[in-house]
Amino acid sequence: MAKTDAGVSIRNVAKSFGTVEVLNDISLGIDSGEFIVFLGASGSGKSTLLRMIAGLETVSGGEIWIGGRRVDQLAPGQRDVSMVFQSYALYPHMSVRENLAFGLVNVGTPKAEIATRVATAARMLEMDHLLDRKPAQLSGGQRQRVAIGRAIVREPKVFLFDEPLSNLDAGLRTRTRFELSQLHDRLGATMVFVTHDQIEAMTLATRIVLLNKGRIEQVGAPMDIYARPSTRYVAQFVGSPPMNFLPVARIESGPDGAIVTTGSGVGLQTSVPSDRLPGANLTLGLRPENLTVSPHGTLRGKVVTVEQMGDRSLVHAELADGTQVIGVDAPITTARGGSEIAFAVEGAKAMLFDEMGKGYHAAG
Repeated sequence: MAKTDAGVSIRNVAKSFGTVEVLNDISLGIDSGEFIVFLGASGSGKSTLLRMIAGLETVSGGEIWIGGRRVDQLAPGQRDVSMVFQSYALYPHMSVRENLAFGLVNVGTPKAEIATRVATAARMLEMDHLLDRKPAQLSGGQRQRVAIGRAIVREPKVFLFDEPLSNLDAGLRTRTRFELSQLHDRLGATMVFVTHDQIEAMTLATRIVLLNKGRIEQVGAPMDIYARPSTRYVAQFVGSPPMNFLPVARIESGPDGAIVTTGSGVGLQTSVPSDRLPGANLTLGLRPENLTVSPHGTLRGKVVTVEQMGDRSLVHAELADGTQVIGVDAPITTARGGSEIAFAVEGAKAMLFDEMGKGYHAAG
């Protein structure tokens, strides 16, 4: 079903509402067939950017191209895109079959073709048995599948999803996320998905576009963004629980990378080349999985609280200099609030950030 030349090009796009700047100089290329996720906190501009691709918001500056054609001055119906919203927006008096067909009927598609497209979408989404039901007879997950099916029957160049899973409970979110990933594999279509949920972004995206205050903070494959965040903001936003940040008191050159001394006096060998680092005001970044509870650990503190997650325990601790960190322990842990704790540190996975928030990683 994928169409050739279904890429999206966003060129120096800006958006303001009066004097309020929402997006500033956004440039991004989306290849045909990619699953792109716009990720960011509330107010980052991710939904506004999606709505501008759809034509539901006008651009204040710049250009948007879809399939080699400039579209930012075209009406939404002329852009060859289909959008799935957070709310299902189904017609309650119509059956599932009629909801799926409605958009095609409106543009005068022949009945035989409508029947074929509806049947194809229903089979793809495993809802053949639901075609004669009304929306009130469906679960939340089934309603969202109908909304997605309504987009599929239009056979657009680009599918746009505006936080489509946020109204579902945790179990349905997981199941629908899996279904969306499978759907993308089957269709090979270009998909752009907006979310504030990093788990959705990490599991669905071929590339994540992380937005912050109307600007692109980083673009990359999910694990690249997780392992090599370009800024402290990215490191803190992507990852659950978030990255630990420890002040650096001293830094020295070592044969295998910079040797840092933390604010609590612990020396640590990193794999970050020291000749790439500024000389002062650095912060050390460590993912919680790189701090493991160990009686022989060098990073010592006092347990604040413990979260038992089933597959592991998250141990929150306070170091001698007052820094709060999170490390991991076995599912059954002996750590208790107020007790002394020690963490073994995987220094090779450490990264450093300068006072402007720029990230420095191991070479390669």
